[in-house]
Amino acid sequence: MVRITFTENLVRHVACPEIEVEAGTVGEALEQAFRHVPALRGYVLDDQGEVRKHVIVLIDGQGLADRARLGQPLGGARRIHVLQALSGG
Repeated sequence: MVRITFTENLVRHVACPEIEVEAGTVGEALEQAFRHVPALRGYVLDDQGEVRKHVIVLIDGQGLADRARLGQPLGGARRIHVLQALSGG
């Protein structure tokens, strides 16, 4: 099981509580989260199904290797963090 948590910046726009899922890849894990909270998809993925430019996905603290295909295996990963990156000055 892997636990997916979402930053407060995302929670402010869509109610997305932590969720535990059984998945083999990052994409499978996110799809399960989207099934629970369909509105979350548009905040995390763009129209091509890639992670949005200003969203960061961490797997046990390590950055996602492929933001387009999301096929990165989770292996023994225990936690996925989905964060909105802040920019500006």
